[in-house]
Order: sequence, then structure tokens, then C-alpha cells
Amino acid sequence: MKSALLTWLRSHPDVVSGETLSTVLHTSRVTIWNHIQKLQGLGYDIQATPKGYRLAASPDIPYPFEFPEREGRMYYVETIGSTMDLAKTLAREGCPHGTVVVAERQTRGKGRLRRTWISDVGGLYFTIVLRPEIPASHVMRYPFAASVVLCRTIRRMTGIDARVKWPNDILVGQAKLAGMLCEMEAETDLVSFVNIGIGVNVNNDPEPAEQKACSIRNILGHPVERVALLREFLDAYETVIGALDPVAVMREWKSLSATLGKQVRIVTPERVTEGRAVDIDANGNLILETQNRHLETILYGDCFEIPNQPNA
Repeated sequence: MKSALLTWLRSHPDVVSGETLSTVLHTSRVTIWNHIQKLQGLGYDIQATPKGYRLAASPDIPYPFEFPEREGRMYYVETIGSTMDLAKTLAREGCPHGTVVVAERQTRGKGRLRRTWISDVGGLYFTIVLRPEIPASHVMRYPFAASVVLCRTIRRMTGIDARVKWPNDILVGQAKLAGMLCEMEAETDLVSFVNIGIGVNVNNDPEPAEQKACSIRNILGHPVERVALLREFLDAYETVIGALDPVAVMREWKSLSATLGKQVRIVTPERVTEGRAVDIDANGNLILETQNRHLETILYGDCFEIPNQPNA
């Protein structure tokens, strides 16, 4: 009802009578009034007059009813340790493909290799639960598709020259704008579920604590709508993975890459490898050309660009 009510009010900028709303939404005027009060309590500026109601402003909060087509698959929490934790619980309990957990703030946001993702109010923090019927060896195609779609969405909505960094970060220049984390569980060789956690610095300010980070608001000088950004990303990503073409995904990833062609250092708990990033394969593994011109396939690790050394 909240979704239908907001849709009607947004499509009619003038005052709409309670009688009209009760007729078009097939409910009583008392029910309309109750939902109006609930929406007002959630921060919606709905003006009540003797002639009816008018929506003056909406909070930029990703409530499930702001996503009518997927409302039953969305969970919003104001504060949580990590959206990945709740998403894992829901996945194990059998939640449907495409379930999304989104939080206003995380107290223990997860980054790659057990790092902490600073998750202050104003950012966009969410996890998508996927249930693709694929072997475990193909899992990384899905976060790569997510990074491509997110980068494309940010570029289209903001005009920012966002780029993808291997494996799944989004950069502007040398500063991180967004990051991703992928977790999966499988039975034998078939995937049971894949959870992709995404953090985007939208209207928050990560720079005081994270010097090599940036946010959309800080770049543009004004805030952007997180709800609109999340809605466009989810719609586009659902389309892409509905008929996933890994060749096309990897082709677009390469066109947006901030990594290929660069001298990089790959760090894992076991070793450090340096070389020139020359390609990625169909599953998203990085192909590195080392000093002896040997091609090495890198499956995972932290990737750091090696600055050009000045001539002696």
C-alpha cells in the first residue's frame, strides 16, 4: 500500500483528495490516513490539507516499498554489523534469488581479505543473494558483471569517469569509490548461493579515515539520490545476469579497466607477484606478464599499481 500510495502522489503533484486515493487504491479513507501517518513518521513530507494530500519531499532512504517490483525480496535495516551476515542467514534459510539486504550504516562492514569497510551514514551498503545454477568455477563471472554494471550506472548517472580495478573495485583516479566482496556456498560442485556485498561511497565522506577513498558527493560537490542509484543498478544487473554473456561482460570490463596495461603488484598472504597486467580470462583471473616475459594467471589478491620510476 505504501508503494502504491507514493506512486500515485508522485504522479499527481497537486493535492489529491482522500476520496480519490481510497477509490483508486481500493481501500478506505481511514486506511489511507493510517498509511499517510506511517509515511510521515518515516520522514516523508506529506502535507495534509482540508482538500487532501500532497507529497512535498521524500527521504533518500532505500525502504523496500521504494522498489515495488522487488519489495518482497528486500530487507532494510538502519544499523547492522554487516549486510553480508544477514544475507548469509537468509540464503541458508532459503530466501529467493535476487534477495537484497541494504543498511543505512554498518558497524562491521566487510572488505576483501578480512579488511573493514568503513560504512558511515550516507553511503550505500547492500548484499545481493544469487542462486545461479552453475559450477563453482564460474562464480567470479557474477561479481565481475556487478562491477561492470555498477561502473556503468555511476558513469551514466553522475558523469564521473569511474573505472574498474581488478578484481572488483571502482576507482576515480587513484581513489576508491566502491568495493565488492563475494562469498559462496556449494553442494558438491554446484553453487547453492552466491552473495555479493557492495559498498558505494555516495553521500558520505570517507576521506578523513581512508585517505585513498572518495565519494560521489565530494567529487560532484552535491549529494545524489541513493535510492535512484540502487534502483537503476538492480534493474540493470538483473537484466545482465538474466542472460549472462561472460564474453560480453569481460569485453566491457576491459574497456573500463584501470588495471590493464599497468605495472602492478599482487599481494596475497602467501606471496607477492609483480608484472604488467595484460589481460583477464573468461573467469576474471588476471593475466600477468612477469619480468622474464612469463605469463602467470592470478586467481586472487590485492592489486596495487606500481608508479612509474623516474629515469636515473
